[in-house]
Amino acid sequence: MKTAILFGLASALVAVPIALSQEPKLGGPPPPAPVIQREQPGTGDGPETVITPKHQAAVERGLAWLASEQNEDGSWTGKIGRKLNDGYDYTKETGHVGVSSLACIAFLAGGHQPGRGAYGQAIESGLNFVLSACQEDGYITMNGTRMYSHAFATLFLAEIFGMTHREDVRIKLQKAVDFIVTCQNEEGGWRYVPLESQSDMSIVVCQVIALRAARNIGIRVPKETVDLASKYVKDSANGAGSYRGRETFLSGSFKYQREGATRSSFPLTAAGVTALNGLGIYSDDRIAEGLSYLQRNMGTFNYEFGARGGAHYFFWYGHYYGVQAMYMAGEPYWTPYFEELRGDLLALQQPSGAFPNRVGPGEAFSTAMAVLILEIPYRFLPIFQR
Repeated sequence: MKTAILFGLASALVAVPIALSQEPKLGGPPPPAPVIQREQPGTGDGPETVITPKHQAAVERGLAWLASEQNEDGSWTGKIGRKLNDGYDYTKETGHVGVSSLACIAFLAGGHQPGRGAYGQAIESGLNFVLSACQEDGYITMNGTRMYSHAFATLFLAEIFGMTHREDVRIKLQKAVDFIVTCQNEEGGWRYVPLESQSDMSIVVCQVIALRAARNIGIRVPKETVDLASKYVKDSANGAGSYRGRETFLSGSFKYQREGATRSSFPLTAAGVTALNGLGIYSDDRIAEGLSYLQRNMGTFNYEFGARGGAHYFFWYGHYYGVQAMYMAGEPYWTPYFEELRGDLLALQQPSGAFPNRVGPGEAFSTAMAVLILEIPYRFLPIFQR
């Protein structure tokens, strides 16, 4: 399947489920999954964003590159490893469950559907790969991937089930959700591998978003799981401390781990705000304080980890959650943030259509992330809507 595919952005009607208009808190009885027709990008709820020709072309080129890089088994190759300080330590480079799930979500977020159109087969093949990684206990893993990948795969299955209502997908999705629930520890969070006693924000947020997407289309998610996660995320905020009437450096940020003097950063704060939204919390002071922190620190963060840092994986996951946090917040946060970020992303894209990733899982990961970020204003997927 490694042949370049040229295409135009899907203009056919795309049927996708939407979340309830009264954004419920996650947990409790699941809502029904209504279906709405979307004719073109940008018709859903949320801040209006002009999708420029350069913006649309960048998305198209990124998706074409992803399609050309798909392996015969439906996967995308990535470095399977872990963060090591500011570096990335990996054991192998092969078909990657998390990267493959993100690539498939990027196609869905561009308005493409499984089994239909230019990328229908790419999505179907990717789905088959992810389904083949589903273990009997519900853990979605292959080649040593961990809980990050499980969460992205669960999110992908939730979006697929919302579109197709396939029973085989529903069964695997419910098991994947039950696995997340079972693996939640006493702190209320999750860690890199199942059933660890400690938690960290970078893992918590992806589990929360997966649970939210699943619940939106009728999958059972216990209220107790949500309440525990909500407490963990809230307790991980540094708060709005000040010194002589001025905000301190950490004001509004979120910590890597709840207990102790662990680090705080732009990506962790974006994750914290997005996790609160995913848990159904929209009017907490921690959100406004977190958004303020993101605004103050975006320039420095982009300089250190964007183009200068070779588009470090911190940059990609920071803005993957940052774009969701700002989009949910709306104006006056959204437009200044997105216009600056879009300019940075367009400058980073390579002639091939790929986006760089000097430190991290690789260019399939960074390209999927970049395309997803640029597709947020398209408003096709329910999980990326207000």
